[in-house]
Amino acid sequence: MSVSSPLLGFGLPVSGAWATPDRMVHVARRAEELGYASLWTFQRLLYPVEGGLDPAFDRRENPGTRAADDPSYQQVHDPLLPLAYVASHTERIGLGTATICAPFIAPVVMAKAAATLDHLTGGRLAVGLGIGWMPHEYEAAGVPFERRGARMEEYLRCLTALWTDDPVSFDGEFYTVPPSHTGLAPLQDPHPPLLIGGSAPAALRRAGRLAQGWIGSSKQDLTTIAASVEHVRAGAREAGRDPDAVRILVRGLVDVTESDAGADRRPLQGSADQVREDLAALAAQGVTEVFVDLNFDSRVGAPHLDPDAATAEAERVLDALAPRP
Repeated sequence: MSVSSPLLGFGLPVSGAWATPDRMVHVARRAEELGYASLWTFQRLLYPVEGGLDPAFDRRENPGTRAADDPSYQQVHDPLLPLAYVASHTERIGLGTATICAPFIAPVVMAKAAATLDHLTGGRLAVGLGIGWMPHEYEAAGVPFERRGARMEEYLRCLTALWTDDPVSFDGEFYTVPPSHTGLAPLQDPHPPLLIGGSAPAALRRAGRLAQGWIGSSKQDLTTIAASVEHVRAGAREAGRDPDAVRILVRGLVDVTESDAGADRRPLQGSADQVREDLAALAAQGVTEVFVDLNFDSRVGAPHLDPDAATAEAERVLDALAPRP
């Protein structure tokens, strides 16, 4: 892959009024026709009634997270089922989650679901996992909010063992698997690529040590992302892995305007040519993949919008940024 050309993906309609089965298929097929590399979903289990979080938690632990009152969080589908649905209507385009909150799903359940989906998609699946940040969801899922980092470390080791060991046995602090046969290995060898979200240095290094890549948050500072990329690659080096083989995926909050935006524009905002320049700048910082996610666009991903108008906006952006040969 040329350093000037990161792979370009697209967010599948999973949030808001445009997230209907027919529109999922339409967007998936159109993205594949235009040469996009991948389609992505995300998970949101709950939308708090009060519409907010403890701001101290946001500042201290997750400076890059979005506020819980974001309209893109109000009406969200399951992250895996839409991928299975559009897989039967497409042939080549990659499919991934960015991200699923891993602690809410037992590793053995995740391993079986992902292995099955890997077969259903013909080996097109990438599994993006995160640690989660909303206390409401932790409480509803019955998982302690404390020690999330340690839990995630063990989760990834257990999940990998379930995919690769036969028979498998795991005895950890948080997860236990008695000696067993899982009965179904993933189609991809040794397993679907694991991509890990997170913004703290420890989380970034974890992605490099234990996974095949990292997913930047929707609030990631794209002007300084090279520092985060280096943390991920440092984790890979610590584990004796090739740092250049790590995938670096960015969720692109794109705003494609009809004419060039001014000098004060933010990254990925402006004309199609300006956005392409920004994509090249991200590649120069070490980003290997970007996916345009209009689920987080207030003109597309909110539940109160006209679904036809939202879909028309998505089609405009799809066409404007279609990957060039």
